Amino acid sequence: MPMNKTMSDAAILAELGARLARRRIDMQLTQADLAREAGIAKRTVERIEAGASAQMASMIRIFRVLDLIPEMDQFIPQIGPRPMELIKNKGKQRQRVSSVRKDGGRVKPWTWKE
Repeated sequence: MPMNKTMSDAAILAELGARLARRRIDMQLTQADLAREAGIAKRTVERIEAGASAQMASMIRIFRVLDLIPEMDQFIPQIGPRPMELIKNKGKQRQRVSSVRKDGGRVKPWTWKE
């Protein structure tokens, strides 16, 4: 089933676990083999495939064994600065995000306090 943003977290985790299990089986690996090669507990593999939440480091180790690291570029593509932003910022990349002003960005004129 294709994942989409309307799915619950639990549904996405379940789908991800099912896909990882399918990939593991296609590669002729048991859960114990995958756990040993990834350096994690077999129970962690079982939990992930059952749709439970897991630490990102464990997921990366599983992705590495299942040869899924190259697909991570599609999952979260590297984004560079847009050409107009480089011109506007004189070649520098933004490091922070400004908060939205409540007054709609209008600057109020300065006055003496009375």
